[in-house]
Amino acid sequence: MFRAAGSILLLCLAVVGAAQTQTFPTSQDVESIYPAMQALYLDLHEHPELSFHETQTSQKMADGLKRLGFEVTTGVGGMGVVGVMKNGTGPTVLIRTDMDALPVPERTGLPYASKVMVKDDTGHDVPVMHACGHDLHMASWLGTATLLSQNKNRWHGTVVMIGQPAEERVAGAAAMLKDGLLTRFPKPNFAIAIHDSAAFPAGSVSVIPGFTAANADSVDITVFGKGGHGAAPDKTVDPIVLSARIILALQTIVSRETNPLDPAVVTVGSIHGGTKNNIIPDEVKLELTIRSYKDEVRAHTIEAIQRICKAEAMAVGSPKEPEVKVKETVHATYNDPALSERVTAALKKSLGEDRVVKGDPIMGAEDFSEFGRAGVPSVIFWVGAVDPAKLAQSKQSGVPLPGTHSSLFAPLLPDSLRTAIRAEATAAFALLNQP
Repeated sequence: MFRAAGSILLLCLAVVGAAQTQTFPTSQDVESIYPAMQALYLDLHEHPELSFHETQTSQKMADGLKRLGFEVTTGVGGMGVVGVMKNGTGPTVLIRTDMDALPVPERTGLPYASKVMVKDDTGHDVPVMHACGHDLHMASWLGTATLLSQNKNRWHGTVVMIGQPAEERVAGAAAMLKDGLLTRFPKPNFAIAIHDSAAFPAGSVSVIPGFTAANADSVDITVFGKGGHGAAPDKTVDPIVLSARIILALQTIVSRETNPLDPAVVTVGSIHGGTKNNIIPDEVKLELTIRSYKDEVRAHTIEAIQRICKAEAMAVGSPKEPEVKVKETVHATYNDPALSERVTAALKKSLGEDRVVKGDPIMGAEDFSEFGRAGVPSVIFWVGAVDPAKLAQSKQSGVPLPGTHSSLFAPLLPDSLRTAIRAEATAAFALLNQP
């Protein structure tokens, strides 16, 4: 009898232990809210808005949070939305989604494809498309908020839901921080976010500790010459030739001035100068993007650009020193290693180890980095968005699939959205169940 009672006691303890360690949410929990989140996704995809013009989008996010019982503030940093839910003593976790779309014409052929046309900040008519998956991010974000609000017995602490504008212009996070995000609202112990990826199959996720995305700076250069007739170049200072010399010299910054172990990119994306075949212009404009991880590499690259432009202008006798302007700057995204480890462990337990795949850092940029730079341990992880069969075929053939920012890009439904909801919610519940 004693042995039987002891066995029953051990069995009860095992069941209790299993219940305490069971991950949440399960696939059934996600399925219970999935239809509503897919409907939201389709609506967002069909009605995209440009950076700092997310009027209807931010209202949809705010209304969704209000219905769930969050205390909601709008207009933070322009179009930003902040929703706060307190649930006893525990950590404060910030969960961020970006909301803006891109000036890209959609060519996916989907029945819910965007047909939106608007005027941009310069007054030009442009098409608008969610070509970077921010609609997926918002739907999974509101799905996570829904699971949190419906299961308050499973977590303790404070949740701060952030709907951020203007990620595509790498300006929205900084705008919200400048508007008092970390002082007007509970200061987070952790910040998490997701981003879809065309590099991983739908159903998988990837957490990359340390640097995961790059510093990014846009640089505008104007070089000056002395215009004249193309048949008499000796009477001029040709800024087009000067620009060519500068473009070639800029390539040596990475190849000859930067440690080969430190990633860096200098790309001249556009060059504009001249009006006719036989006219040498007075000036030429160049537009660059530069990428790096380390702050010192970034600083050296900018200094080298300025030095090379000045030196080449002096070499040809330019009448005026080139203008070099740095704009649209964003810091590298650094995933806190300890937080990355915790999130990875939770995802492996929830999704299965085979669905948490290895990834590599990218030279793209993400202004989620600004929360980490503000002192909040942060992690952003990638959610696969591509049909696994098509991805395997692409790797075999060498023909790349459409990536983010492409007019042909669209996450694979329903796999990518289901995984995004479950992964983001898993990370949230894991962090809110820790001291």
